[in-house]
Amino acid sequence: MAAADSPSATLRRRDLCSRGIRLAGKMRSDVVDLLDTYVERQGLDASASVAAVEGVPAAAAERWDEQTGTQRLLENLAAYRAFRALLAQMLEEQREQLGEADAALGRALAAVLLQVSAFAYHLEELLQLESRGPPSEEGAGPPPPPHLSLFERKLRGLGVLRELAQWAVRSARDLRQLAKPSLAPSPAESP
Repeated sequence: MAAADSPSATLRRRDLCSRGIRLAGKMRSDVVDLLDTYVERQGLDASASVAAVEGVPAAAAERWDEQTGTQRLLENLAAYRAFRALLAQMLEEQREQLGEADAALGRALAAVLLQVSAFAYHLEELLQLESRGPPSEEGAGPPPPPHLSLFERKLRGLGVLRELAQWAVRSARDLRQLAKPSLAPSPAESP
């Protein structure tokens, strides 16, 4: 753990957190744009109420301020791994449902899927820096998709995208918290 407290590790952590905050901001912006497109192309009402989606962790956290940096990173990583699987399912369903008829929506979903994968990798890097390797992905991911009607799949997709947008906000907040200097900086870190 001493290596994680060295000045170079602290600078690296801050750099990774700063880049992660920018990635989360870009991802949120792209997800919000995708949400608009998704609602329009799927013929949904933007104000439609969607129940919690099975397999998607909620971005809201009880006792958020009591979590350690490692706990925050682990929860974020688990969430983005789940989103990666859910977005891949959505992309496959989109291709089956519309084929190439709506290539723009498919490209937007694929782009967000790529961002989610990159962000998950970024979180793994941070966990390694914290002297804790990321947990394995064995058994990770959402349960197999239930047999849903077309309309139910559309609503599930809406729920996934809404929650992903919330996770992007939470992730930026978590990374800002992690980037804060410790309460008692070492003399080498003092300004």
